[in-house]
Amino acid sequence: MEKEELRKKYPKLIEELETGTGKADMQFEVEKPKPKRKFAGYNPNVIDFIRRCTNDTQALEIIEYMKNREEISFEEAEKLCKQLEEEGLRSFGRKKEHGYYEREG
Repeated sequence: MEKEELRKKYPKLIEELETGTGKADMQFEVEKPKPKRKFAGYNPNVIDFIRRCTNDTQALEIIEYMKNREEISFEEAEKLCKQLEEEGLRSFGRKKEHGYYEREG
């Protein structure tokens, strides 16, 4: 399109382009950077999952599942089972309730 054709079709646009003024105000505020989340990118381990359990049966299921997925070794699974049997579920730490990572992080 030629300039005169644009001027006929879009006179206000051409006027704004030529004068450098427009009706839109371009003021904005820069937001403060958000604080880094403590657990961003954190991948829970077997102990984290055990700490969410409410009883020994659930903890044993977690250990077996992680062993079957080869996320823990057979030896580590045996060690965890022994600790669970001898010292109890809370020997792994206090229970992590729903929303733990949001509250703590």
